[in-house]
Amino acid sequence: MWFKLNKSEGYRAYKGIIVEPKIRDFFTGRVWTSNHTPFPTEKVEKYIERGFFIVKNAITTRVHSFGIIKMKRYHCNRCHNENQQEFIEFDCARCEKKCVYCRHCINMGRMSRCTDLILWKGGISKLKRKHVLDWAGQFTPLQKKASSELIESLAENRNHLIHAVCGAGKTEILFPAVHFALNQGKRVCIATPRTDVVLELFPRFQKVFPQTTIHALYGGSPTQTGFAQLIITTTHQLYRFEEAFDVVIVDEADAFPYTFDESLQRAVIKAGKLGAPTVFVTATPSVKILARTKKEKWGVSFIPKRFHGHPLPVPRFEPLWNYTKTIEKGIIPTKLVQWTKERLQNNEPFLIFFPTIQLMKIATPLFESIHPDILSVYAEDSDRKEKVMKLRNEEIPGLLTTTILERGVTIKNVQVAVVGAESKIFTSSALIQISGRVGRNVQFPDGDIVYFHHGITTEMDDARNEIRRLNKMGFGREKG
Repeated sequence: MWFKLNKSEGYRAYKGIIVEPKIRDFFTGRVWTSNHTPFPTEKVEKYIERGFFIVKNAITTRVHSFGIIKMKRYHCNRCHNENQQEFIEFDCARCEKKCVYCRHCINMGRMSRCTDLILWKGGISKLKRKHVLDWAGQFTPLQKKASSELIESLAENRNHLIHAVCGAGKTEILFPAVHFALNQGKRVCIATPRTDVVLELFPRFQKVFPQTTIHALYGGSPTQTGFAQLIITTTHQLYRFEEAFDVVIVDEADAFPYTFDESLQRAVIKAGKLGAPTVFVTATPSVKILARTKKEKWGVSFIPKRFHGHPLPVPRFEPLWNYTKTIEKGIIPTKLVQWTKERLQNNEPFLIFFPTIQLMKIATPLFESIHPDILSVYAEDSDRKEKVMKLRNEEIPGLLTTTILERGVTIKNVQVAVVGAESKIFTSSALIQISGRVGRNVQFPDGDIVYFHHGITTEMDDARNEIRRLNKMGFGREKG
């Protein structure tokens, strides 16, 4: 059997080797280390020897000119980091000399100068063109318009922004567009900065695309087999892809750390094929994204109204003076106790957001004395997924949390409190997203969202004013 590989020096033909589909399916579009693959090393080395992979050093040097001065600068070929302060020299046992590694993406495995990255060039996996969209939902006029506009942008390979309020049904708007792209024989990626959003989206897309192979990728995700034409992933996992996707959708495009990490933004570009359109989906687009839509003439869809036709719950402000000192003394402030007990009495699930993990951990046993099943969750919690599911399934009354649950999580009839809303971590966009957890279900379109504070900030005012502005746009007059 002969294979022609498009090499930089021209076409070369190879004979006598049959590509294993599972190896081709896994490596298509991926950047991986040669010595840590899910396949036997000898098999991978055989494919490398036959030229089925491009091999390059994980860390290379590039010459940059600053006037008449030329300087060598390190470059990470996985995450594309070029911040020289994040490259660390060390004594390497492998190459037996001074080496350097990239600290920026160290959490995904160490990339050093003597690490070989491999990129599959041995032909692509076959893309299906018959996919089923099994969704019987009905669009509102605004949703239908946005969905049609998005499909039009994808057909023209044009970037697109979906700016829609929390609870507008952004995920459902994506269904027809993803279906359109898949049936065009395209590979689609939905990327989001938060693991929790991946865990929320994955089962929803599995349900409506029952005949499509879909993979969910995040830190610690289980091994998944077959070639996925639709991948739902955290933006960090895109470090491991290059020219892999025909369409890249960035959900929650304003979320930390994506907006603050240029390497993640470069990873989105790197993961898409040349000319592939990028779709940004968010309730709180940044000024930078809005400026790009005008400058680069993107398609734009705006939905100021929730799918169920009810207004956004408007947050109320409640002073909680010296709450940090009070909690550190082993006492929950009276107003917070009353709010929690009222939720328990009404059998309403609740989320209480804290500004720091440390304060939340101090508060957790205090809340357990109110109800033993109240739990807490944070980014590094190994039981994070299970705890959120327990709240969703009404197995626990409430969760104490950090900003990790500010977006992408839907809990029926949830009530929300923010402790320390004046803290810097609670930006106006974060507060808007947190407020957006309330009233999302058509059966429970209202709910309580309270900002407990030690002094009102501009960010708090901006968040409430923006919610009121959106309600005015959606209903012609101010609600709440």
